[in-house]
Amino acid sequence: MTPAVPGAAIRAQAARVLETVLDGRRSLKPVLAGVLPGVADPRDRALLEAICFTALRHRRRYEFALAQWLQRPLPRKDARVQHLLLVGLAQLDGLGLPAHAAVAATVEAVRELGFEAHSGLVNAILRRAGRERLPESEDLAIATSHPDWLVERLQADWPDAYVDILAGNNDPAPLWLRVNTRRASRTELVAAFRDAKIACDSPATPARALRLPKPKPLEELPGWRGGKFSVQDGAAQLAVEALAPQPGERVLDACAAPGGKTAQIAEALIDGTVLALDVAATRLAPIGETLARLGLAGPNVTVQLGDASDPVAWWDGVAFDAILLDAPCSATGIVRRQPDIKWHRRESDLEALVGQQARLLHALWPTLRPGGRLLYATCSVLKAENEAQVEAFLGRHLDACALQLDARYGRAAGPGRQRMPGEDGMDGFFYALLEKRG
Repeated sequence: MTPAVPGAAIRAQAARVLETVLDGRRSLKPVLAGVLPGVADPRDRALLEAICFTALRHRRRYEFALAQWLQRPLPRKDARVQHLLLVGLAQLDGLGLPAHAAVAATVEAVRELGFEAHSGLVNAILRRAGRERLPESEDLAIATSHPDWLVERLQADWPDAYVDILAGNNDPAPLWLRVNTRRASRTELVAAFRDAKIACDSPATPARALRLPKPKPLEELPGWRGGKFSVQDGAAQLAVEALAPQPGERVLDACAAPGGKTAQIAEALIDGTVLALDVAATRLAPIGETLARLGLAGPNVTVQLGDASDPVAWWDGVAFDAILLDAPCSATGIVRRQPDIKWHRRESDLEALVGQQARLLHALWPTLRPGGRLLYATCSVLKAENEAQVEAFLGRHLDACALQLDARYGRAAGPGRQRMPGEDGMDGFFYALLEKRG
């Protein structure tokens, strides 16, 4: 039966998505990828996505407010009602939607979800939220909607910057594009976007970047189908710029999926080769699809299944001139793009991640020629994964030295550079460029 109030189905779907992500411990992006194609109206798709992102960004603050307003916590069997209340607060507080329509649609969604007995409660809570400011906590972790452990880590690692990091994690990210210089120029694409009345700018760095303050569906952007650009955050683009692959070089992209950096390397190489390696078979196809759309697939680019920490299984013994190791990490630098990271990541995960990063560095180093370069990068802001990891590696490998990177790559962080979330509109990223002494 079609809901009597327009928009109720979208609110109900948002509550289901939150249930899957939070209770089912699934990642938001793949869950949305399975749901959005079934939503016919592009405006509804955009609303569903915005509600889910906002509710997850501010989840802890919203749950604190609900705890103050509810006479007693909702039982576990009514968890979907709790998620729907988060949906309601996301609309009123985070998105600033008109209260009357948002409340009416969300109350109707209670009935669609089969919890009609709670419609009065949801109506009362959301009407109150439309009239009053949400109760605020003096606890920084609650006020900024982060887990306690992450706030404590950031305070310890970045005593002068943690407040900005917490704020940056809750700001929506712009859409970054990288121009495929084999098929277009920045000037050409800026003009095409301007003609299509799409706001964008071309920052001084990265060299081939475009930035859209308001993300739009890719199919609506001139040049997407023609492979004239790809989606890639500015901070990720800088990783390849730091490695600076040269014509004729043999390059390894050690943890290549989804393929954006592989494509960037392939664009730069003339008479060179790149091996794109990934440990998961399911992640190889997207690399190939990206290369094909951009017109970069060819005999000089090889996509291969392999564990970078076990070169014996895939390396042919010919040393690489340059290696990009964008290592598995806590992803604490991309929370603004994936807010569910805050609720899925555990402090106990860090020990295993740090160990994995160390194994990758140690295993890949023998595959690099003397005089070659290895760029170690993560999308983390935690020192244990970044500067401490590289310092430990340098202490174990006397034939390794760190090369200096300039301020484009962020603030000095031991032997590398650290970008913080939101700086120049980019993600949080760490870079360390290592050279193998001859």
